[in-house]
Amino acid sequence: MITVENLSLQFGGQKLFDRVDLQFTAGNCYGIIGANGAGKSTFLKILSGELTSYDGTVNVDKKRRMSVLKQNQNMYDEYNVMDTVIMGNKRLYDCGKEKDAIYEKPDFSDEDGIRAAELEEEFSELGGWEAESDASRILQGLGIGTDLHYSMMTELEGRQKVKVLLAQALFGHPDIILLDEPTNNLDLNSVVWLEDFLLDYDGTVLVVSHDRYFLNTVCTHIVDIDYGKIKMYVGNYDFWYESSQLMQRLIKDQNKKAEQKIQELQSFIARFSANKSKSRQATSRRKLLEKLSVEEMPASSRRYPWVGFKAEREPGKDRLFVTDVSKTVDGVKVLNKVSFIMGKDDKIALIGKNEIAITTLFKILAGELEPDEGEVKWGVSTTQAYFPKDNGSYFDNCDLDIMDWMRQFSTDKRESYLRTFLGRMLFSNDDVYKKVSVLSGGERVRCMISKMMLSGANVLLFDQPTNHLDLESIAALNNGMDAFEYNIIFSSHDHQLTQTVANRIIELTDNGCIDRRCTYDEYMHIMDKKD
Repeated sequence: MITVENLSLQFGGQKLFDRVDLQFTAGNCYGIIGANGAGKSTFLKILSGELTSYDGTVNVDKKRRMSVLKQNQNMYDEYNVMDTVIMGNKRLYDCGKEKDAIYEKPDFSDEDGIRAAELEEEFSELGGWEAESDASRILQGLGIGTDLHYSMMTELEGRQKVKVLLAQALFGHPDIILLDEPTNNLDLNSVVWLEDFLLDYDGTVLVVSHDRYFLNTVCTHIVDIDYGKIKMYVGNYDFWYESSQLMQRLIKDQNKKAEQKIQELQSFIARFSANKSKSRQATSRRKLLEKLSVEEMPASSRRYPWVGFKAEREPGKDRLFVTDVSKTVDGVKVLNKVSFIMGKDDKIALIGKNEIAITTLFKILAGELEPDEGEVKWGVSTTQAYFPKDNGSYFDNCDLDIMDWMRQFSTDKRESYLRTFLGRMLFSNDDVYKKVSVLSGGERVRCMISKMMLSGANVLLFDQPTNHLDLESIAALNNGMDAFEYNIIFSSHDHQLTQTVANRIIELTDNGCIDRRCTYDEYMHIMDKKD
């Protein structure tokens, strides 16, 4: 449905893409990945026709309708929610409006009658009579209740507008769907609904996302933007990630015989293609993997960060006691008698609908805020390292370079020692002399993780650490948190990180908290059964 030939693009002298040839076909979902700034969103804009200043050709079947997730939340403020969704099929929307306008004319002529009949036929063929019920179904699936379907877009909050724009992109069964970060600001139920929608969809989907669980669920292919090249590989994100690392190891291991390498790769492919899922995308992916040759395996040249937290000392038996903690923020009580005791092996995920409540509890645990009521008591042998959701205070108005910034937090001031931690997060050579005040969001997060690795703390506190990180950094952080042998308390929108790290879930509610010793998926299953 989409053919890309000899595509090249430069921005400000920087080459984003060079001589790219790709083909995207129906029935497949393509996950577009790459480091921050690699050009993922730019590539989608080229395919959608929004960006035209490039070399090469992009051919889209003119008989196919393309739908794109809009990024401007205020673009439809003068319309109501239902009309905004139906505008996802512009021809259907225009047809309906023209038809209604003719019927409202006081001087209805014979020509108007002929035109109205033509519009009625086209309206019916486009599914106009089912449009509102179809739009309503999508809106409800994404968590927009029927009470809002005819509200003006200006009356909605930001998260609700994002959901309406996503509903617009999905409406009317387009042939091609382009989605840039569709799971941002979606709650878990909405993400699950979107996954099911795309798994049943038979058109062509291209999606940029930092949600690995989402990419693993829906994708048949991964499109990797890496050092000016764009290459397509069969499989979901986990297959791409693990196979690319395996390929790098095998390439470095010059002592292995070619036959042994091929056998190891074939065994790896067979393991991943054994997925028995009945979904459309998983079945398609399995068939593609079964046909995959060793030569088609991803041999990415991308550098991978490495995250490892090592405590300077083992904590004692007493770790953390939170007793009846309450806190009011801006006149609203966000924490109401929250109590829990952290045990020896606990890795706790804090979840809840109110993110202000979660961040407030982290600030109290880190000693940045005092509770209005109740008490937080840390064990005397514990030491804490804290990753705040908003790290601006660490970098704004700071004239230090990265190396001197790290020196603030270390008793060992040697550059060689500090480079060990910075290098793990891909700060190398002269990168360490960049001023921290000009760092990107992702670079700031990588500095904070380097600082936490340096700390030697035996309790780690993370409030949304995956924001601004690319997929490889998220995977590295996931591995580091999972391997840490002591306590972690964290919050994250990354489903896979939460599922693989947490062994205890604490949900903050208006009446305190719900506390369960289980995985994230087990907790959500328990809550679904209660509903």
